Amino acid sequence: MKKQKNDYLEEVFAGTALVQANLSQAAGDIQQLSVSPTNHRPPSVTTRHRLRARVSGWGPWQSVVVPPNAFVVHTRRGQSEPVHCGMGISFRFNPYRDSFLIAPAAMQTIIVNASCISAERQGVMVQAYVQWIIDDFSRAYRKLDLSDQSDPMKVTNLQLQQQAEATIKDTVATMNIDEILSDKQPIIEVLTARLRAVAEGSDQNDDQAGLGLRIVTVQIKEAIVSSTTLWENLQRGFRAERGKEARLSELKAELIVQEEEAAAQLKMQRVNLEREEQVERLKREHEARTFDLEQTERARRAQLEAERAAESLQHERSIANQRAELAQLELQQEFALRQLKFEREMAELTSKLELKRAELELSREVTPAQLQQQLISLLPEIAEKLPKPDELRVYGDSGANQQMTRFVTEVTELIQRLGLTSTS
Repeated sequence: MKKQKNDYLEEVFAGTALVQANLSQAAGDIQQLSVSPTNHRPPSVTTRHRLRARVSGWGPWQSVVVPPNAFVVHTRRGQSEPVHCGMGISFRFNPYRDSFLIAPAAMQTIIVNASCISAERQGVMVQAYVQWIIDDFSRAYRKLDLSDQSDPMKVTNLQLQQQAEATIKDTVATMNIDEILSDKQPIIEVLTARLRAVAEGSDQNDDQAGLGLRIVTVQIKEAIVSSTTLWENLQRGFRAERGKEARLSELKAELIVQEEEAAAQLKMQRVNLEREEQVERLKREHEARTFDLEQTERARRAQLEAERAAESLQHERSIANQRAELAQLELQQEFALRQLKFEREMAELTSKLELKRAELELSREVTPAQLQQQLISLLPEIAEKLPKPDELRVYGDSGANQQMTRFVTEVTELIQRLGLTSTS
């Protein structure tokens, strides 16, 4: 049966190898680090330091120049106490009677990969890192193995690594999978307490207790179930719950979106209806204004036409009155001319009658009856000689009727005066 691979675990180990390589390169280590895909344990998780003190001179007249970030202890033959002990101290060195050790003063980082067994008898890989520094070098150089000057902290890092790995395994063995994966604080607290008891000493009043080291920080980076099947089973419930929550969130989101869309559509329809109502209202207002303008224009035109008609009628009446007055004046003038002509002819006839009468009176031979008969016989001739009017216009009781009446009266009086009536 083919064994299933835990991809996440292999990624964690690959990341650990990369961190270790970066630490080694930062410390000046050119060693290449790699992780075999079949071996789940990374290489030695120690930080190597190549401290190089510069030694000058010849024979017993040498000088040692120590970097400023390194501790040094200088001892001399025959002396129980170091000649020099501290950080960055340079000194004269006689190789025939002197000796010295150098240790880095920088903070050290230990990466711990602990293959643990939980309370359910399941394999768990716990990855942690511990950072520490030398706090009291006067105690540390006596209790730590610094003999390998190519990597002075190698042995110390391995010892602390083993101590941390054992502590993690003891702590994880009393915890179940859920506690390990959900809360790593108990592991951190136990690991910190044990490492500090070893490095710093449990008795704070005793100056010689501990290793002269100080634990800076302890952290748990990863806790991974080694079994792929168990890991998937543990994740299945969470994934199902998250899937359910995601689906419910999607449904809620869809419902909210649908409600928002419906509200937006309703709002859009309301806006459209309001816009249509506004457009219709504007149309009606425009039509009303147009109708009012048309009616006003029609009334104005009717008033202008009425005024023009009144002016035209008044003008026509004025012209008719003027024409009537002109015709009346012409008639009066014509009647006056005819009256003058008639009077002239009457004067001629009167003179003729007078002459005839004189002749009759002279002759006394003609009787009044004969004279009347002669006058009557002359009346057609007189009538023919009277002027004949082309037309006769009568305008009420005007001056022409009075003149005609006066003319008839004068003719009658003339006849009576001549004695042509039947009574004379």
